[in-house]
Amino acid sequence: MEETLYEGKWLRLVRRGHWESCERTHGKGMAVIIVAATPDDEVLFVEQYRIPLGSKTIEMPAGLVGDQSGEDTLEDAATRELEEETGWRPSRVEVLLVGPTSAGMSNERIAFVRAEGLVRTGEGGGVDGEDITVHAVPRAKAAAWLIEKQREGYELDLKLWAGLWMLERNPDGSSRSS
Repeated sequence: MEETLYEGKWLRLVRRGHWESCERTHGKGMAVIIVAATPDDEVLFVEQYRIPLGSKTIEMPAGLVGDQSGEDTLEDAATRELEEETGWRPSRVEVLLVGPTSAGMSNERIAFVRAEGLVRTGEGGGVDGEDITVHAVPRAKAAAWLIEKQREGYELDLKLWAGLWMLERNPDGSSRSS
């Protein structure tokens, strides 16, 4: 038996038996995280203030699937979000893995998508007041850069480490040929 405890514009809090969790009320309950490096082998990261954390975060570009009219694929969402947030458009995207973000709290699933063949189309920064700062960091220095940002007080999305791994490898652990 499911009971709706609260429903807002974007989220719904539900109880199933004794368990409380939240669900998205729009889109497909899916998000994409985009793993991308520029032609100069710089990893693309985004910085933005996240209200729930009360802090600036460093993340890989990401966004919801199905919150744009007519958008029905993970690939469409990844292409759109990468360009909106970073100003880079991929010539191809590949869905690598799909799974839950926080299985004990939410029904949201995320897809890791690798973007390749990037072409610069603008400055990025997001839409609707997202106020995103784009960072293009040499791949060889990306992990150290992230740790420095953490020391500076930024919150780091832990999916960053999986994303860095997926720049070098396929989900099955095999090396990828770039």
